[in-house]
Amino acid sequence: MARPRPPLCLWLLGGVLLLDAAARPTNHSSARDENELVPPDHLNGVKLEMDGHLNKDFHQEVFLGKDVDGFEEDAAPRRSRSKLVLIFSKVDVNADGKVSAKEMQRWIMEKTAEHFQEAVRENRMHFRAVDPDGDGRVSWDEYKVKFLVSKGHSEKEVAAALQSKQGLQVDEETQEALENLKDRWYQADNPPADLLLTEEEFLSFLHPEHSRGMLRFMVKEIIRDLDQDGDKRLSLPEFISLPVGTVENQQGQDMDDSWVRDRRKEFEDLIDSNHDGVVTSEELESYMDPLNEYNALNEAKQMIAIADENQNQHLELEEILRYSEFFTGSKLMDYARNVHEEF
Repeated sequence: MARPRPPLCLWLLGGVLLLDAAARPTNHSSARDENELVPPDHLNGVKLEMDGHLNKDFHQEVFLGKDVDGFEEDAAPRRSRSKLVLIFSKVDVNADGKVSAKEMQRWIMEKTAEHFQEAVRENRMHFRAVDPDGDGRVSWDEYKVKFLVSKGHSEKEVAAALQSKQGLQVDEETQEALENLKDRWYQADNPPADLLLTEEEFLSFLHPEHSRGMLRFMVKEIIRDLDQDGDKRLSLPEFISLPVGTVENQQGQDMDDSWVRDRRKEFEDLIDSNHDGVVTSEELESYMDPLNEYNALNEAKQMIAIADENQNQHLELEEILRYSEFFTGSKLMDYARNVHEEF
């Protein structure tokens, strides 16, 4: 199902996807583990996880793009610093030595597009794994065989059970997973429904952020899981409600306090756009849409505010280096050493 895109999104996505179409994966192995056959719990560049938890790595993902794993704690500080200096020079389009909110917004949209490109590339390989006859369409039964094989069942045993229309004995957890996956499968099957997924539909199945309809389905599932009074909306108490569990020590209590504090701030500052104390499915969908330019601008302003020590509404190189842990997940020691020389 086609999604309307603002011009900037079209330009960014069109460019990276055209480049991706010419690329061929080098790994043709048919061996796939279970994690490559099911929708991931974590989606790069999306603010919420599939289970409704906040994406703690979101800032780093939209700042680093496909290089999100390129900064490591044990990497040489000079090398990491040089990489961050290079990124700064790319974000600073007009080369005036400081990054504006508009420049950061543009960068965030480019990095989000990189995550989309990576998802398309991975999906092509995963689709080939579940489409062995190469006809470009995958039935639910074909997918179900591959999934159950990944859970330890014999492929012949599963195929025989499906052919004879006899139920296959699976454990309760696997049965629940199959039911949830089948729901998603039906949602990803664009009209007219034929229960056969094309490569594009399979991409929506694995990555709901690529389809307006599947993003809406993901939002519906999150609200269903968090909604305690059944009104199909989320109040602040519902959104900040702690996961089931028992706090056993002070560390656990601190984690709980942090959970509530972070989710309260996100709810009040960003998700509840009209500030009426209730989040609707439309508000949550808008908040989670990685291609929402307004969200990207808000994110850019937030990132600048975190590190803008001189309060000039811009980011300078020294500020990004000083707050490197926020931007990259890696704390650079002696950040100021030779900054200007390297730049």
